[in-house]
Amino acid sequence: MFQTTATRPNTEHPAYSHYQAATAAGSTLRARELAKELGITEGDLVACRQNIDTWQLRAPFHLLLAELKNVGEVMTITRNDQAVHETIGVYHSFQFAEARKTGLVLSDAIDLRLFIGQWHSGFHVVEKGRHSLQFFDKHGLAVHKIYRTDNTIADKWDALIAEYRDTSPIIPVYLPTEESPVSEPPAAFDQASFADDWANLKDVHEYHGMLKKHGLSRTQALSLIGSQWATPLAQDSLAFVLTLAQERAADIMVFVGNPGCIQIYSGPVHKLLTQGLWFNVLDPKFNLHLRTDQITQAWVIERPSGDGVITSIEAFNASGDSIITLFGKRKPGQPELTLWRDIVQATKQQHPKEPSHAC
Repeated sequence: MFQTTATRPNTEHPAYSHYQAATAAGSTLRARELAKELGITEGDLVACRQNIDTWQLRAPFHLLLAELKNVGEVMTITRNDQAVHETIGVYHSFQFAEARKTGLVLSDAIDLRLFIGQWHSGFHVVEKGRHSLQFFDKHGLAVHKIYRTDNTIADKWDALIAEYRDTSPIIPVYLPTEESPVSEPPAAFDQASFADDWANLKDVHEYHGMLKKHGLSRTQALSLIGSQWATPLAQDSLAFVLTLAQERAADIMVFVGNPGCIQIYSGPVHKLLTQGLWFNVLDPKFNLHLRTDQITQAWVIERPSGDGVITSIEAFNASGDSIITLFGKRKPGQPELTLWRDIVQATKQQHPKEPSHAC
């Protein structure tokens, strides 16, 4: 069992009294929602409990991540406001690119793109008996969490925590979230050049570079490219796609991310369940929780590549941020699955976006 040191609780943190009051009132809200209710960041919610049930971790964090393979099975959680992505497996095959401050975890069970340059603080958290490592960006947004499971090698986990606990922690200060202003395409935007660049994509990974070249957000690009490459869908289309994938036993890829991490699941989905406002996938090694009511835009996106046209379905929130992206499961060098294309075509036909009617 990991032993905590008897240091003075961080009760002087301004958020701590609010946290105590919410706990005393029996709040059952998850950390992200509780922080919003208290008017603080989730990072503050964790930091205010240092030396009580949270302890700061020592950076650089990629050193800790590289050793996680030794602890065996863990659960990883990456989320945004509308989607929560959970996978269970071993955190192995970790790679780190020092120049870009990015990391990769490439295994069948856990597949991650880690933008560690965005990570500002990390903590070991013990809450209701559950041990986790939680990482936050400079705005106090939780970008990635790693939970111990019943199958984690406990002594290896404890040794890792002991090695990376910060013995001289400095209370992190989180900056206000920067609002993304809604903007028009650049004055010098060249529609013909943009369409030509899209038509000549050779790899889906060139897509974001192309958007940057033309000064476009994702949703601007989809609105401007035309129906050959982008088709708007109804708000409920994501639930339909996942249901059809389950019914047809299709292998799919599910991407959920935020500024600090993208987490990917590849494979079939089995148990689907709607609970309140959340549409859920509840499989043994993969869980997805999706607020379909907060999907503002959904699109079928078709992009040429050296392997043929690659099709995805992506949903966005009211700020234009990506919530979730779905692909058919494939490896580089392989064409897209016919079964996935059939699912996309059925979605286009049965869940098109209804035209808006002006008053």
